[in-house]
Amino acid sequence: MTAMSGPLLPAAVLWDMDGTILDTEPIWDIAMEALARRHGIEMTEELRLATLGNNAVDALTKVFDAARVPESGRDFEAEEATMVEHVIGLFARELPWRPGARELLDLIAAAEIPMLLVTNTQRDIADIAITTIDSGRFVATVCGDEVAVGKPAPDIYLRAAEIAGAHPNDCLAIEDSPTGAAAAHAAGVPNLVVPSQIAVRPAGKRVFRDTLAGLTLDELAGLYAAAGGR
Repeated sequence: MTAMSGPLLPAAVLWDMDGTILDTEPIWDIAMEALARRHGIEMTEELRLATLGNNAVDALTKVFDAARVPESGRDFEAEEATMVEHVIGLFARELPWRPGARELLDLIAAAEIPMLLVTNTQRDIADIAITTIDSGRFVATVCGDEVAVGKPAPDIYLRAAEIAGAHPNDCLAIEDSPTGAAAAHAAGVPNLVVPSQIAVRPAGKRVFRDTLAGLTLDELAGLYAAAGGR
């Protein structure tokens, strides 16, 4: 499928969720702050930004390191369960959309371009948010606990491209964080970055936009081409 101006559109669009489609990062901040306080420290801005977009193990490790929790005291399973319970409760209240995300989802769907949701969030939490977005928008959803290693490793994007039946370079990832952008880069997926809370450094196969609001199919095709797409 081609845009009217000529550049090709991607064979599939691989959407990040937290901070890209939904403004969930402030909700995760609440849970992370509670985790830090349980271990006797306050969540500094530096630590918060370091954990942004991380999978659960990486985020917990960074908090444990900051709190100087000894290896023998690092109960990843129990702490993750506590965080999951906390976040599920917060997600159940309200999940606000990021500007332009809903409209771009509808626009891409109308163009009959397959979309997949690619999130580091584990399945039991993600499913609550996916209900808000509507799972019917996506060919598939891939969560961080369904691959060997979550973002920033490439596994989750490689799996999404495989499900889409497309070469990674023929897809476009839409991300907001350094962690997610790094995962897309490692997988060889051209990446549109719309930063939410933290700046993302320029890199190969990476283009930027301040917001998804007002984005047209022609512009999407141009951004995909600029990111090194087919």
